[in-house]
Amino acid sequence: MMDFLNLYGESAKTALGFFWKSGWAFVLGYFVSGMIQAFVPKKELTKYMGDADFKSISLSTFFGAASSSCSFAALAAARSLVKKGAHFIAAVAFMFASTNLVIELGILILIFLGWQFLAAELIGGLVLIAISSLLIKWTYPESWLKAARKKVQQDDDGLTEDFDWKDRITSKEGWQLVGHKFVNDWKMAWEDILIGFTIAGFVAVLVPESFWTTLFLADAQHLPDWLVALENAAIAPFVAASTFIGSMGNIPLATVLNQNGVLFAGIMGFIYSDLMVPPLVHINAKYYGWRVALYIAGIMFVSIVLTALLLNGLFTFLDIVPESRRVVSEITQFKIDYTFWMNLVFVWIAAGLVWLHKKYLQSHKMKMMDMESGGKIKKIAVSIFIIINVLGISAFAYTQLI
Repeated sequence: MMDFLNLYGESAKTALGFFWKSGWAFVLGYFVSGMIQAFVPKKELTKYMGDADFKSISLSTFFGAASSSCSFAALAAARSLVKKGAHFIAAVAFMFASTNLVIELGILILIFLGWQFLAAELIGGLVLIAISSLLIKWTYPESWLKAARKKVQQDDDGLTEDFDWKDRITSKEGWQLVGHKFVNDWKMAWEDILIGFTIAGFVAVLVPESFWTTLFLADAQHLPDWLVALENAAIAPFVAASTFIGSMGNIPLATVLNQNGVLFAGIMGFIYSDLMVPPLVHINAKYYGWRVALYIAGIMFVSIVLTALLLNGLFTFLDIVPESRRVVSEITQFKIDYTFWMNLVFVWIAAGLVWLHKKYLQSHKMKMMDMESGGKIKKIAVSIFIIINVLGISAFAYTQLI
């Protein structure tokens, strides 16, 4: 019984340690994201996204990188772009950029995996967009995508807004909107973060290294390196999909994979696969129909595998393959260091942004919008994960007292 309590308590403590280590980064990232969303006019961007050319894809990439990293928000915004006349290639570029090139994701990768993985993420994110754009151009199912565009015509969106950013950035209402965007981003992302960090904490403690080395062929010395890299890149999206974690929640688990010797190609393939989890494929099916949703998922899978292999080949050729092998137990320690002081500062910043959000709601006499989410099953899962964490921390406290 005590062995069980020790493992259970240590797992919950590790999960909480992930939250602790990255708390300030989330606030900073969503604060910057809120400012970009509030002060960058969208109307001027969307009218140039109707073609599958370099300008359209570049604008979509910029727009995506300037948006929220929440996977559900990325899908909803991409749907709005399609409704406003954006090309599907531009919409897919936006989805990849909004979940791979945003500042909050970069900060999290820097904290948990190191600067080498951050550089790989940024380079690979652009490669991923380029490959997916070419694949859609070569395989474009015109009749399917025309039908999908008609399917979203009745949907409402918030991309019709036009404003002078200079006036807004100097106004009280503009900064209240920043607070509103900040809270909305948190509302959309916190469930994924909770589930992802909890799974990562328990996996780090309970799953033996032998499982990962077998699954990702880490000890298969009799196989050529290129074949192991291919297997890693191909299986990583399925591992990511099996976690049901989107966006930011998969970075701690990527750290667990890194600690257990998974190859660079596998880790990058895992990180890029946040848009392939079943709830997100289902959301795309609601927007465009199952044919197009599965087509997009297929394009993403092939693009992710090719990007991971290209990155692995390039970094191997340059002899700069990241091998941080950071120990999770060291990352998740609670101590008085820069993390403590950063969390202390950003708690107050978050409180100020929540206050601005409340002022925004008061001045507009509105309630929080209902955001697209994973549905009832996900809400039940979130409740279960909260209970698991509360009981786990209680178990850890008990084992420390006796």
